[in-house]
Amino acid sequence: MSRRFVAQRGATRVVFAAGAWEQVGTEAARLGVSRVLIVATPGRRAAAEAVAAALGARAAGIAAIAVEHVPVEVAARARRAADDARADAVLAIGGGSAIGLGKAVALEGRARLIALPTTYSGSEMTSIWGLTDGGVKRTGRDDRVRAQLVLYDPRATVGLPVGTSADSLWNAAAHAVEALWFPDVDPISELVAEEALRLIARALPAVVARPDDVAARTDALEGAFLAGATLADAGTGLHHKLCHVLGGMLGLPHAATHAALLPHVVRFHRAAAPRAMTRIARALGAADAADRLTALAARSPRRDLASLLGATPAATIIERVIDAVLAAPPPGPRPLDRDGLRGLLTAALAPGG
Repeated sequence: MSRRFVAQRGATRVVFAAGAWEQVGTEAARLGVSRVLIVATPGRRAAAEAVAAALGARAAGIAAIAVEHVPVEVAARARRAADDARADAVLAIGGGSAIGLGKAVALEGRARLIALPTTYSGSEMTSIWGLTDGGVKRTGRDDRVRAQLVLYDPRATVGLPVGTSADSLWNAAAHAVEALWFPDVDPISELVAEEALRLIARALPAVVARPDDVAARTDALEGAFLAGATLADAGTGLHHKLCHVLGGMLGLPHAATHAALLPHVVRFHRAAAPRAMTRIARALGAADAADRLTALAARSPRRDLASLLGATPAATIIERVIDAVLAAPPPGPRPLDRDGLRGLLTAALAPGG
């Protein structure tokens, strides 16, 4: 039997089912919105047009302009489009880039956010926004960017390329992992994060081996939903800080950076977060969390940090990243210092790291 549920999580209504996207018109009416601006990446324009057709008279335009890391100039274009359309809702169809752009519109109080995720970014479940300006990515929290409606349709993720799927699942895994070592994490968040990680770890090899397996895609999407929800309740730490710094500074792909760094950040925190490591290992069915993640990474179609950096001088980048992290250190189980961070990034940059 396929997985189906409807849940109200705070202000967010969640509909999870194969075929959930077919309900977009009914759900938009239920939400009470009348003019919906659809945002997407240029590559998702056809999907955006299909959603606009399903919305009928409620569709107020399409802005297929989303790009990664939400540059402030793109956010400004989307806000103008929302104003011109007199939109009371912005519907993001896609992954973190589109949902991030939808959040940039919602952050101004112009419209409520609706999300139709096509990846495992989990951004649709959080109040976290991010904008990039001049090579610096700023993030924050605001309840205005919480999605009012999320439609999860596992069938919509089947066409996601294997490499993109794997990177996106590492992104989701990072949400669950960081929630587990967040200071004063509550017992419910721990349980949800562990279940999210179990589903993601089960789904990852299956999705890589059989990209059209809807059951595996269902596990992956449910795991991403749970991971995003627990991240929203807990918060982000060193791992996300590193990914945001590298993304804003160098434009590195967000999900791929998660995939490159997560095993190294877990190893960095291993001695300082024994309770989290026990839960991570249990979710992975392993004796040691860091070793299991390293082994899983070796079998994943992922790029290491060195390949992501390309010709960029690594030594210079390491020091710039460390400076940015130490300027505003995130919470976590271990005090941060220059030597420790240098060791983490050096290990990540090693061949096959």
